Amino acid sequence: MPQLLSSVNLRFAVGTKLANQPRMTETKTPPRTFLQSLEAMADQAPETGFSLHDILDRLEERAFGAMLFILALPCAIPFLYGVPQVVSLPMMALTLQMLAGREEPWLPEKFGKRMINKAGLTRTSRFGRKWFGWLEVISHPRLTFLTGKTMERVVALFLTAFCASILVPLPLTNSTPAIAVAIVSFGLMARDGILVLLGIILGSVWIGILLTGSTWIISALKDMILG
Repeated sequence: MPQLLSSVNLRFAVGTKLANQPRMTETKTPPRTFLQSLEAMADQAPETGFSLHDILDRLEERAFGAMLFILALPCAIPFLYGVPQVVSLPMMALTLQMLAGREEPWLPEKFGKRMINKAGLTRTSRFGRKWFGWLEVISHPRLTFLTGKTMERVVALFLTAFCASILVPLPLTNSTPAIAVAIVSFGLMARDGILVLLGIILGSVWIGILLTGSTWIISALKDMILG
């Protein structure tokens, strides 16, 4: 009998001690940011890479901002010719869809099947982190009316002009408008109207410089030819 009581007391003491110990709180893993998702996708990609359709599906982000941001990254690399001029075409297809009020981005089969290999995805994700990582730090919802459906069409007008200017085969004509598109696109994803405004201002200033420079060049050529 004493042994039985001793065993009961021991179990009671152990149970009390365990009950009094602080419980481990479950730590929730924070959701991945957009750039983190892009980096993870590059790490997991096979050597052949993914098509643009696959990329859109894997990022689980159906907004226009996500696809425009990805396409703008290679266009933002300075002194890179050929690729920006080709990529700007599907970018314009997306901005025109925004202008038409389409809910989700759609790429023509010809563009959607274009492959980006693992090396290209890795370079793109590293470039995005290096030059646009600051956007994740400062972005948060503000002036959200600038990112809503009503204003999206107005924003799309500017984006279309920026994408069209990438087609101009002159030094740095791809980088500045592509950076503007990337900032606006990130602002749309983060519902950050300040970033949207910042990108629009940058792109508009560039368009103004481009038009002014083009007018001056045309005028100078006329004077040279006509004497």
